[in-house]
Amino acid sequence: MSAVVIDTHVIIWYFLQSKKLSAPALAAIDNADLVYVPAISVVEIIYLQEKGKIPEVALHRLNQVLADINTGWLLMPLNIEIAQAITQIPRDTVPEMADRIIAATAFYLNLPLVTCDSKIRSMNMQIIW
Repeated sequence: MSAVVIDTHVIIWYFLQSKKLSAPALAAIDNADLVYVPAISVVEIIYLQEKGKIPEVALHRLNQVLADINTGWLLMPLNIEIAQAITQIPRDTVPEMADRIIAATAFYLNLPLVTCDSKIRSMNMQIIW
Protein backbone atom coordinates (compact mmCIF):
# COMPACT_ATOMS: atom_id res chain seq x y z
CA MET A 1 0.00 0.00 0.00
CA SER A 2 1.47 3.35 -1.00
CA ALA A 3 0.84 6.58 0.86
CA VAL A 4 2.04 10.18 0.69
CA VAL A 5 1.63 13.44 2.58
CA ILE A 6 0.94 16.47 0.41
CA ASP A 7 1.85 20.11 0.90
CA THR A 8 -0.69 22.93 0.63
CA HIS A 9 0.46 24.24 -2.75
CA VAL A 10 0.38 20.71 -4.15
CA ILE A 11 -3.24 20.30 -3.07
CA ILE A 12 -4.18 23.57 -4.75
CA TRP A 13 -2.29 22.79 -7.95
CA TYR A 14 -3.71 19.28 -8.05
CA PHE A 15 -7.32 20.43 -7.87
CA LEU A 16 -6.76 23.32 -10.27
CA GLN A 17 -4.93 20.97 -12.68
CA SER A 18 -2.01 23.37 -12.76
CA LYS A 19 0.98 22.80 -15.00
CA LYS A 20 3.09 23.81 -11.98
CA LEU A 21 2.58 20.32 -10.56
CA SER A 22 5.46 18.08 -11.61
CA ALA A 23 4.81 14.78 -13.38
CA PRO A 24 6.33 12.73 -10.52
CA ALA A 25 4.18 14.61 -7.99
CA LEU A 26 1.02 14.03 -10.02
CA ALA A 27 1.84 10.34 -10.45
CA ALA A 28 2.57 9.94 -6.73
CA ILE A 29 -0.83 11.38 -5.82
CA ASP A 30 -2.76 9.52 -8.49
CA ASN A 31 -1.09 6.19 -7.65
CA ALA A 32 -1.22 6.48 -3.86
CA ASP A 33 -3.67 4.35 -1.94
CA LEU A 34 -3.68 6.96 0.84
CA VAL A 35 -3.12 10.70 0.53
CA TYR A 36 -2.66 12.42 3.88
CA VAL A 37 -3.69 16.07 4.08
CA PRO A 38 -2.22 17.88 7.10
CA ALA A 39 -4.97 19.80 8.92
CA ILE A 40 -2.93 23.01 8.68
CA SER A 41 -3.20 22.77 4.88
CA VAL A 42 -6.98 23.01 5.09
CA VAL A 43 -6.60 26.13 7.24
CA GLU A 44 -4.13 27.62 4.75
CA ILE A 45 -6.44 26.90 1.81
CA ILE A 46 -9.41 28.50 3.59
CA TYR A 47 -7.26 31.54 4.34
CA LEU A 48 -6.03 31.84 0.74
CA GLN A 49 -9.55 31.45 -0.61
CA GLU A 50 -10.86 34.13 1.80
CA LYS A 51 -8.13 36.50 0.61
CA GLY A 52 -9.08 35.87 -3.01
CA LYS A 53 -5.68 34.32 -3.77
CA ILE A 54 -7.15 31.04 -5.02
CA PRO A 55 -10.51 30.13 -6.53
CA GLU A 56 -13.17 28.63 -4.28
CA VAL A 57 -13.21 25.46 -6.39
CA ALA A 58 -9.92 24.27 -4.84
CA LEU A 59 -11.41 24.30 -1.35
CA HIS A 60 -14.65 22.78 -2.62
CA ARG A 61 -12.84 19.87 -4.30
CA LEU A 62 -10.68 19.28 -1.24
CA ASN A 63 -13.76 19.15 0.98
CA GLN A 64 -15.37 16.69 -1.44
CA VAL A 65 -12.48 14.21 -1.42
CA LEU A 66 -12.06 14.43 2.33
CA ALA A 67 -15.78 13.75 2.86
CA ASP A 68 -15.76 10.69 0.60
CA ILE A 69 -14.25 7.71 2.43
CA ASN A 70 -13.68 5.92 -0.88
CA THR A 71 -11.12 8.42 -2.21
CA GLY A 72 -8.24 7.46 0.07
CA TRP A 73 -7.73 11.12 0.98
CA LEU A 74 -7.44 11.47 4.76
CA LEU A 75 -7.25 14.51 6.98
CA MET A 76 -4.31 14.20 9.36
CA PRO A 77 -5.03 16.19 12.52
CA LEU A 78 -2.29 17.98 14.39
CA ASN A 79 -1.67 15.70 17.36
CA ILE A 80 0.90 15.71 20.14
CA GLU A 81 3.22 13.38 18.22
CA ILE A 82 3.31 15.70 15.20
CA ALA A 83 3.73 18.70 17.49
CA GLN A 84 6.76 17.02 19.05
CA ALA A 85 8.11 15.99 15.63
CA ILE A 86 8.38 19.70 14.77
CA THR A 87 11.65 19.64 16.72
CA GLN A 88 13.03 17.49 13.88
CA ILE A 89 12.36 20.30 11.39
CA PRO A 90 14.94 23.03 12.09
CA ARG A 91 13.42 26.50 12.28
CA ASP A 92 16.47 28.05 10.63
CA THR A 93 15.98 25.72 7.62
CA VAL A 94 12.16 25.86 7.46
CA PRO A 95 11.08 29.09 9.20
CA GLU A 96 7.34 29.07 8.43
CA MET A 97 5.33 27.27 11.12
CA ALA A 98 2.76 25.82 8.69
CA ASP A 99 5.59 24.37 6.58
CA ARG A 100 7.20 22.88 9.68
CA ILE A 101 3.89 21.26 10.67
CA ILE A 102 3.48 19.80 7.18
CA ALA A 103 7.04 18.46 7.16
CA ALA A 104 6.62 17.14 10.72
CA THR A 105 3.47 15.32 9.62
CA ALA A 106 5.42 13.47 6.92
CA PHE A 107 8.28 12.86 9.35
CA TYR A 108 5.91 11.45 12.00
CA LEU A 109 4.09 9.22 9.50
CA ASN A 110 7.44 8.21 7.95
CA LEU A 111 6.01 8.90 4.50
CA PRO A 112 7.22 10.85 1.47
CA LEU A 113 6.15 14.47 1.30
CA VAL A 114 4.99 15.77 -2.07
CA THR A 115 6.30 19.33 -2.19
CA CYS A 116 8.26 21.76 -4.31
CA ASP A 117 9.23 23.86 -1.28
CA SER A 118 12.98 24.31 -1.67
CA LYS A 119 13.54 24.77 2.07
CA ILE A 120 11.84 21.51 2.93
CA ARG A 121 13.48 19.77 -0.02
CA SER A 122 16.90 20.76 1.34
CA MET A 123 16.28 18.58 4.39
CA ASN A 124 17.12 14.91 4.62
CA MET A 125 13.54 13.70 4.15
CA GLN A 126 11.66 11.56 1.66
CA ILE A 127 10.53 14.10 -0.93
CA ILE A 128 8.66 13.65 -4.17
CA TRP A 129 8.86 16.40 -6.72
